[in-house]
Amino acid sequence: MSERLSEWDKYLLGSVLFIALLIGGGTASGLYTDTLIEVAAIISAAAVFSQTSGQRIPRSVLWLLIFAVALVILQIAPLPAAIFNGLRPEPLLADSGLVGETRFRFVSVGVGRTIECLLYLVALAAFFLSVLRLRVEQVRALLPFFFLGVICNGLAGAIQYSLSDDIAIEGLLPFTINAGLFANQNHFAALLFVSIPFVVYYGLFRGHLLSGSLGLATLLLLLLAAGSRAGVLIGLAITVLSIVFLSARSRVSGLSILAVFIGLSAYTIGAWTKIEADAIDPAFGRGEFARTTIEGIKENWATGVGFGNFQKAYQIYEKEGMIYSKYVNHAHNEYLEIAFEGGALAVLLMALYFVMLFMALTKVRRDPLQKAAFLSVSFLLIHSLVDYPLRTEALAMTFAFMNAIIFHKGFAGRSAQKNELMEIDHNGDKLFVPIGASS
Repeated sequence: MSERLSEWDKYLLGSVLFIALLIGGGTASGLYTDTLIEVAAIISAAAVFSQTSGQRIPRSVLWLLIFAVALVILQIAPLPAAIFNGLRPEPLLADSGLVGETRFRFVSVGVGRTIECLLYLVALAAFFLSVLRLRVEQVRALLPFFFLGVICNGLAGAIQYSLSDDIAIEGLLPFTINAGLFANQNHFAALLFVSIPFVVYYGLFRGHLLSGSLGLATLLLLLLAAGSRAGVLIGLAITVLSIVFLSARSRVSGLSILAVFIGLSAYTIGAWTKIEADAIDPAFGRGEFARTTIEGIKENWATGVGFGNFQKAYQIYEKEGMIYSKYVNHAHNEYLEIAFEGGALAVLLMALYFVMLFMALTKVRRDPLQKAAFLSVSFLLIHSLVDYPLRTEALAMTFAFMNAIIFHKGFAGRSAQKNELMEIDHNGDKLFVPIGASS
């Protein structure tokens, strides 16, 4: 009876994930839609944690989150002004003396933006930890909420691309919708390609090969239509790896997999044509953004400039010849931007996360859903080399959900339990009985 009563957990967290995919596609700061998602995530997490749970949260993951939150809080705490002598250039000192020019300063050059980032991080951490508290079957039950959000975005994108190559929707959300339900076509493409491993998992392991194949074909076509060069390349790579990585333990015939690879070959031709149609990186492009950001990192490596303050600090290091009517709002490289904003401690936390993720790879190879989540997280991290997908609530919540699948301890327990069971056929039904028990 208690398990039936606790089913509301998955519906609550699933609704937060679905809402984030519907209205969390904006990239600007201060959006009320993002605030609504964050408040919903924190309240939902509080409700989930108010209930007892048999699932344990890995200590390493918990400590990493604690250190990350502590780093952001440190940036908005008044510190003695003498600490900053020689650690950053003078132009970045002038705006930090809200609590007294002579005695105290903040690490952050824009405290308001860093507080926004703190709420952002706390909401993601709360949602992530809440999913870790669910039972394995409840975690699997969150997938339909994710698929529903992807379908809504895909339908919106299909309608847009069928009407025109360049259609923008204004007034529906506090940001202009340019692709799917996102403000940025690259982020829409990111949602599409992180869905591919889960669609492959759905087709190979849930007995829905036809619908899974149709879903995969639709995602690839939408990726081509979206026009994101990184999205097209990553979509192709993640599809191939998903099929190879996941099909090893499935019962799908080799002919079915061969048919998918033939389809991917045709997709490759279209992808290459799409990439050739555009310049890879113009003079005012990601290469220049990276060079300028690295200059800022060199002068602020000890403390960073404060999370959320990239745009403000970047202008100090920008070359005169690179100043245009359009300003640079992000580095288009998540790792460089985090290093610029968070300094050496942020780089250390990123390194620790990558070590933990690599160690998790050795444990997720037995469960296909965890393998699918690992692929999605890996390629979202690869995409972060040339963009900033995790700066949108929709993709950040998706990232938190996928990481919760990877680090959930319940999957390992179920795999160990399955190894102690033997599958038998009883009147056409597949049953698992303990090894050594009579049937």
